Amino acid sequence: MTKQTDFQGLAIIMRGLPGSGKSYWVDEYIKSLPKSAAHEQVKVCSTDEFFYQEGQYRFNPKQLSKYHQLNLTRFIHAIANKVPVVICDNTNMAQWEFEGYCKAAKAEGYQVQIQLVGEPKNKQHQLLCADRNKHRVPLASISRMARAFEVI
Repeated sequence: MTKQTDFQGLAIIMRGLPGSGKSYWVDEYIKSLPKSAAHEQVKVCSTDEFFYQEGQYRFNPKQLSKYHQLNLTRFIHAIANKVPVVICDNTNMAQWEFEGYCKAAKAEGYQVQIQLVGEPKNKQHQLLCADRNKHRVPLASISRMARAFEVI
């Protein structure tokens, strides 16, 4: 199979604590695109979407691994279909969590951009994240995630 050499796709891998502003960054990025291009040319893949049932966010840790795999599959499908901009909007706390996304994107000729939002190790940032995250993740969990967050 011959790859298109002129294809210039972009894969954006979001990283940050819950409430850091990752989804806001994605929304602002999409708004910055020409209106005609924004919807047909961008695919946002977020594991959180799988936790919504009847409009309510219902996190179930038992489903997390399965939903992460479904999200990666959706991401790979988008790049295989040459969607110009494909975004992984997850916390991606450690490199192993987003490695598959990067490898798949590069294999299809995409440029990969890692987009860190906020400063996970900063205590003020953690307080802000706990205050504004939309899934009501408590400060203790945010702080635990921050300690484990791999700075690359």
